[in-house]
Amino acid sequence: MRPDHLVGRRLEQVVASWHRYGAEAPSGPLDVWLIDSEAVATHVTTGSDWCLPVETSAPVAGYDMAESGRVEVAPISGETPFAAHLGGTVLAVSEDGDPDSERLALEIIFDSGRVRCESWSGALRLSSM
Repeated sequence: MRPDHLVGRRLEQVVASWHRYGAEAPSGPLDVWLIDSEAVATHVTTGSDWCLPVETSAPVAGYDMAESGRVEVAPISGETPFAAHLGGTVLAVSEDGDPDSERLALEIIFDSGRVRCESWSGALRLSSM
């Protein structure tokens, strides 16, 4: 899906999933859900082929993976590059990818700056620009 539906909407909340294993610091985020002013949740994650799928879907519940740890899902604010843009309106989005493959990066542009979401060696990487 194309993420153009975000343009003109305010970013109200960010929900993320994190992998926790024992006492180790959580790794991730594995997924982020951008909740906008229309109460639409846009899910950004990485695919098994290292692409960057973007779809509208509600956040999932956390789950236990027995001896492999746990995936926790919760709203986040200060721990993400999106924190500076909460309440801001999306002005534009742009995508990067290989013509022969899927989307590899998504840049979300606010009046206060940009956030880049990309698949990096199969992991989701978020950065402020």
